[in-house]
Amino acid sequence: MGVRLDQDPRAFAREVEHRSGEDPARCYQCGKCSAGCPMEDYMDVPPHRVIRMVQLGCRSEALSSGAIWLCASCFACTTRCPQEFDLARAMDAMRQMALAEGRKPPEGKVIAFHRAFLRQIRTHGRLFELGLIGEYKLRTGALFQDLEVAPPMLRRGKLKFFPKRIQGTDEVSRIFERAEAAAAAAGIPRAPG
Repeated sequence: MGVRLDQDPRAFAREVEHRSGEDPARCYQCGKCSAGCPMEDYMDVPPHRVIRMVQLGCRSEALSSGAIWLCASCFACTTRCPQEFDLARAMDAMRQMALAEGRKPPEGKVIAFHRAFLRQIRTHGRLFELGLIGEYKLRTGALFQDLEVAPPMLRRGKLKFFPKRIQGTDEVSRIFERAEAAAAAAGIPRAPG
C-alpha cells in the first residue's frame, strides 16, 4: 500500500499555510524540532516528517497521524527552528482540518485530557491538578491507572485537595466564551467527546 498524494500536492501545503499563517516550504528537514520534542518518543511520525508529508501533499497520512494529536503545543520545536517555522501552529491547524473532515484522533484519550484540562482552567482560572486527574480518569475509565503515584505526590504537597481560585475567574470564563464564539463563526468544529 503506497502513500496517496493529492491531485495538486501543493494544495495541502497552501491550506496548512492559510490556516496557520506558517509556510511549510520554509522547513528544510533539519530535524531540530523532533530532537527537542518531549512527545516525539510517543508519536507515530516525528514532527519534522509530518511537515514533510505536508510538503509532499500527503494529506490523508498527515491528518490521520497520531503525531498531530500528541503535539503538546509546548513550542520547543518553534524555539529550536533555525527557519523560525512555528510547527506548533501548523500542528494546531492540522488538528482543526482533521476534525473538519470528520477524522477522529487515533489516541482518543487526548481529547479527554484536553477537555478536562480546559475545564479546570475555565472553572478555577488556573490548573487544579487533582480535579484534572479526577475528571480525566472519569472520562477515560482508567480509574486505577497510575494510582501508586498519588500518595507520594500528596505527601510532598504536589497535589492539593482544594483548588486555588485566582482573581478574575469571570474574565477567564468570558475569554473562553469569546474563543468558542469565534471558533463557531470560523466554522472550526468542536472535538468529539
